[in-house]
Amino acid sequence: MSLDLDKRQRAMLREMGVRLWQPPPAAGSADAPPAIDSVADNARLTGAETRFVAEPAQPPAAASMPAVRPPQVAPAPAARAPAPSAPAPGLAPRPAGIELMAWPALQAAVAGCRACALCASRKNTVFGAGPEAGASAPVVDWLIVGEAPGENEDLAGEPFVGQAGKLLDNMLLAMRLQRGNADALRPGLANHVFITNVLKCRPPANRNPDPAEVAQCEPYLKRQVELLQPKMILALGKFAAQSLLQDSVPDVQKIPLGKLRGQLHSYLGVPVVVTYHPAYLLRSLGDKAKAWDDLCLALSAFKS
Repeated sequence: MSLDLDKRQRAMLREMGVRLWQPPPAAGSADAPPAIDSVADNARLTGAETRFVAEPAQPPAAASMPAVRPPQVAPAPAARAPAPSAPAPGLAPRPAGIELMAWPALQAAVAGCRACALCASRKNTVFGAGPEAGASAPVVDWLIVGEAPGENEDLAGEPFVGQAGKLLDNMLLAMRLQRGNADALRPGLANHVFITNVLKCRPPANRNPDPAEVAQCEPYLKRQVELLQPKMILALGKFAAQSLLQDSVPDVQKIPLGKLRGQLHSYLGVPVVVTYHPAYLLRSLGDKAKAWDDLCLALSAFKS
């Protein structure tokens, strides 16, 4: 019998119980069984009853589920208070009895001072410069007080030797004054001038003086004034003015330098005139006229 049977012949063989092998029909052909599009169609085609009941999934028994422990996290170490900072190596208390020292002893005390950290970075201390002195302080009329040594002063051990020093020399020359330690004194110019700074050591990178550093050096400056007994003090810059006037001008730390100018102040009974620092005048040329006014005030108040 040929297996090339038509549909009627295949139906007759099925009715007779004869099973024939045949390849599965291609998808989408007319002989393919109807697709089951839904559960309802499946139940209709198979005769099975289908029931949809949403039941919650049952968790496995506790005995069969191993316990999951959270990861163990080591407790953070307790915060510790910062260890107290050790004093800088090489520091020593400021010499005692500064208020009783003679001029040579005061010079030696400044040269060997290690009371603050500036001693670690300095090349030289800068005590000051003026007329030659022996066992007693030099005789001077004018005391010029700056703020702190710069790089050139630190190398030379002398105050005001850089560009600011040249401008200060010109300011003194306009007042008919000159440095007392000049190699060649000019005729007609008084040399009774001593120049110093509030700080005797250079702050690193020429930064502003720190209040603690100023406090360590103040006794040296005070003793210099007591021994020199000048007739006029010229305070150059903010830190010099604040250091000299802190006991006589209330809240001087809060007062701008411009408001301290144009008037006479006093330090240990000595008249004080406040003006701009020469280093500032090098950057602010327009204020040179104001500085000249301050010098004229000092000259007019000076009593020879």
